[in-house]
Amino acid sequence: MHIKIVKAGKYEYVRLVESFRENGKVKHKVILNLGRKDIIEGNPSFKRLAERLLEISGGTVEKTDKLQISEGTLRNYGFIVYRKLWQIFGFDSFFDQLKRKHTKLQFDLGSVIFLMVVQHLLSPMSKLSTYEKRYLYLGIPEMDLNHLYRSLDLLAENKENIENYVFDRNRTLFNMSVDVVFYDVTTFYFESVREDGFRDFGFSKDNKINEVQVVMGLLIDSEGRPIGYELFPGNTLDSKTLERSLEKLKERFNIRQVIIVADRGLNSKLNLSRIKEMGYDYIVASRLKKMPESVIEEVFDSNGYRLLTPELLARYKEEDEEEFRYKVIDYINRYKDEEGKVKELKEKMVITYSKKRALKDKADRERLIEKAKELLKEPARIRASNRRGSKRFILEKGEKEEYCLNEEAIAADEKFDGYYAIQTSLLDLKAEKVLEVYHTLWKIEESFRIMKSTLEVRPIFHWTERRIKGHFVVCFLAFLLERTLEYKLKTNGIMMSPNKIREALNSMMFTEVEINGQLYLIKMKLSEGANKILRVLRIAPPKNVLSLEEAKAFTW
Repeated sequence: MHIKIVKAGKYEYVRLVESFRENGKVKHKVILNLGRKDIIEGNPSFKRLAERLLEISGGTVEKTDKLQISEGTLRNYGFIVYRKLWQIFGFDSFFDQLKRKHTKLQFDLGSVIFLMVVQHLLSPMSKLSTYEKRYLYLGIPEMDLNHLYRSLDLLAENKENIENYVFDRNRTLFNMSVDVVFYDVTTFYFESVREDGFRDFGFSKDNKINEVQVVMGLLIDSEGRPIGYELFPGNTLDSKTLERSLEKLKERFNIRQVIIVADRGLNSKLNLSRIKEMGYDYIVASRLKKMPESVIEEVFDSNGYRLLTPELLARYKEEDEEEFRYKVIDYINRYKDEEGKVKELKEKMVITYSKKRALKDKADRERLIEKAKELLKEPARIRASNRRGSKRFILEKGEKEEYCLNEEAIAADEKFDGYYAIQTSLLDLKAEKVLEVYHTLWKIEESFRIMKSTLEVRPIFHWTERRIKGHFVVCFLAFLLERTLEYKLKTNGIMMSPNKIREALNSMMFTEVEINGQLYLIKMKLSEGANKILRVLRIAPPKNVLSLEEAKAFTW
C-alpha cells in the first residue's frame, strides 16, 4: 500500500492505493481518494489525518520517514446493519435462553447463528467456507467449525419456537397486519439422485427432473415479510401442502380472520372447503379451462365486461396495456365431501381479459408446439415424458404408438388466450379490490426468487434431514432480516432491491493495515446506497481511521 499522485486534466490528485497482480500484470486498486494535491498541501484536516495515522502507529510527525506500512486486508463492516436489526428483534436474548436449556453448549450460540445468517445475506457460501472466512467480520467471537453444525441441529429442533417468536416480535415491532396472507409452494433440488424419504423425486419447479428435491410452502404478509414455512418430502403435490399451514395460522399463531391468497396450484375443492371450515376466506386463481361449460360460455360472452380504470392499471404497472377488461359472475362451487355428500361453496368469479396476456399466451403455446414437433421426431421421448407442457399438444393415433399434432387441442387452447379468472369466497368484496389483492401475489413469487438467487438457499451442502432443516431455518432468518430492511427503507421513501442492498452493504469496507507493528483500519468511500441505509437505521458512520480495538467496538 502506498501514496500515488495521479494527474487528471490540470490538477493532480492524491490517492492511497493497493498493488495486486492480475494475469501477470501489476495493477492498482484505489483504497482512499485523499483529494486534489493543491488543496491538500497545507490543509490542517489532512495534517490531522496524517498525525492520527502516526499516533496510532506509535510514530511522530518528525519521524515520517520511518513509517512502515504493510499491504492492506479488506474487512467488511456492512454487516452492522443486519446486526442492528438482529438486536431490534432481540435474537441474542432469545438464543441465550435457548442455550441455557442445553447446558452442554460452551459457545456463543447467537453469534454463531448470526454469522451463518449474515453470510447468506452478504455472500452466500457453504458452512465450511463461512467458518474459514469469519475473520472478514470484525468482532465475531471465537468459534469452532463444529459450533456451526451443532447450531444447525438446534435450529432444526426449535424451528416452531423461532417462528412463534418472530411472529410475536413482528406484531410488536411493526404492527404486522395478517388479515391477508399469501401462500405458495416451490421446490429446492439437490445435486443427487439418492432418495431418503425426505429428499425425493417429484415435479420440479426448476425443471430438474433427474434430481431429488424438497418442497417448501411459504406464508408471507402483505408486505412480503415471512410468517412461517413448512418443508415437505420432494414428491408432495402443491395441493397437499396447504392444510398444515392453515393449522399453523389457527393453532400456533391464533389468527382468527384471514384471507388466503394463492395461485391455481393450490386451487382444489378440498383446499377451498378446508379454508372455509377453519373460518377463513380465499382469493385464488381459477382453473378456468376445467370450469363447467356454463361458466365458459359466460367467459366468452362479451356482454358485461368493463374496462379497468387507469388508476388501477398504473398500480399494476400496466400503463401500456392496450386493453384490460373484467366482469363478475356468481358461481356455486360444488364438491363431494369424504362421505360422498354434495356440498356447495358460494363464490364470486372475477373474469379478466388482457390483450397483453393474449399475446403472451399465444407465444407460450407456439413455443410448446415447436417442442411438440421436435418430440414427434423421437417417439421414444414421447413415451418417456409426462403429460405436462408440450405433450398435451400431441395425439396418439392407432395402436402402433404413432403420434401427430393434436390440432383440436391447439384450437381449444387458443380460445382462452388473454383470459384469466379469480375465485373468491368474499361475496361483498368489490372486483377491483379482488384484483388488487390478487395482484399482490407477485410478492411471494419474488420471495422465492430472492431465496433462490440473492440468498442462494441452494446449493444445499447438507445430506441429513436434520441439517437440511437447520439450513432452511438459517435462510428463513436471513430472509426475515432482508425483508425487514426493505420495509424500513420503503417506509422512509427509499426503494432498493435485495441486490442493490447487498451491493451497498458490501461496499462498506475497511482496509486493515499494519503500521510499525500496530494494526489500524482505513474506511473506504461509502456508496450512496450505503449512506441512505445508515441514515434510515440511525447508524453513525465510522471515523476515517480507527485502531483495531476502536473498529471492533464500532462493529460489535
